[in-house]
Amino acid sequence: MTSEYIPPFTLTNKTLTLVAQISEAIGRLTVQAEHEKLLRLRKVNRMRTVKGSLAIEGNTLTEQQITAILDGKRVIAPPKEVQEAHNAIAAYDVIRNWQPTKTNDLLSAHQILMKGLVEQAGMFRCKGGCVMSGDKVVHMAPQADRVPMLMTQLFTWLTKTDVHPLIASCVFHYEFEFIHPFDDGNGRMGRLWQTLILSKWHDVFINIPVESLVHQHQSDYYLAIRKSTELTDSSPFIEFMLQMILDAIYTSGSSRKIGVNDGVSVGINDGINDGVKLSKLQQLILFKIQETPSITMQALANQLTKSIRTIERHIKVLNDNNYIERVGSAKTGHWKVKNS
Repeated sequence: MTSEYIPPFTLTNKTLTLVAQISEAIGRLTVQAEHEKLLRLRKVNRMRTVKGSLAIEGNTLTEQQITAILDGKRVIAPPKEVQEAHNAIAAYDVIRNWQPTKTNDLLSAHQILMKGLVEQAGMFRCKGGCVMSGDKVVHMAPQADRVPMLMTQLFTWLTKTDVHPLIASCVFHYEFEFIHPFDDGNGRMGRLWQTLILSKWHDVFINIPVESLVHQHQSDYYLAIRKSTELTDSSPFIEFMLQMILDAIYTSGSSRKIGVNDGVSVGINDGINDGVKLSKLQQLILFKIQETPSITMQALANQLTKSIRTIERHIKVLNDNNYIERVGSAKTGHWKVKNS
């Protein structure tokens, strides 16, 4: 009798800190969000989720085109990309019907997600699989005849584990990508299934566009997968995905006006900013920019005791959500806080 499979991963201090921060943030979001506001945000966040997941796979549809498809309108675009969007929308529409530990539900989801795109939709691969980066093979997947057993072991672990759902969802996502159970669609399926696992912990995750944040940091996403494979430990991927989840919560929460008690006075626009909730770090960055519009990334990193990479990531969130804009060049220009 073989022992049960336990995926290798390490619970780092960063992982535990992120779990605590996400748990606190999702609790505030659940309490503060009004039902009507969530309904208004649902369509926007669904569009961002679909756009993000498909864009990672090379789909070029714009947010406007995805929104039109959600509205049942026809768009002029490559048929394959339109089919991908229809499939993704259909999958997320029925995600609540699936159980994350059931093989048949996984196959049904793949059938919907890859309908009209591959011949083996809804079936595990029956040949070898690999992940390519250009002309280079970066991951050789396990043999096809081992896939059913490996997925059964992974589902068994997910059923029995007492690891926090946030961590379990990341571990499953990584292990799923390593197994590479389908001929095509493994990336979007792995991200879909992580959303499903998270939604069983808190239903609000169905309306949080984590995929959009992953797309913004696509190279880091693949780097985290490669690092985890090299280490035979999924902790780099866990840390990366938890950070994306936390950032996604902060950028999809209930809208509010940030007042002087928060350390910065910034108004939130209707439209693109509706529903954006800033983290404390993002509020501090805005405050510093208001104080010194010409402040550099390095100066922000030094003053807030963060890495340049962290500052750049949050500056991008603020810029993408219309809080700030860059006036002039990177060297001689300055930041402008909008609606201040």
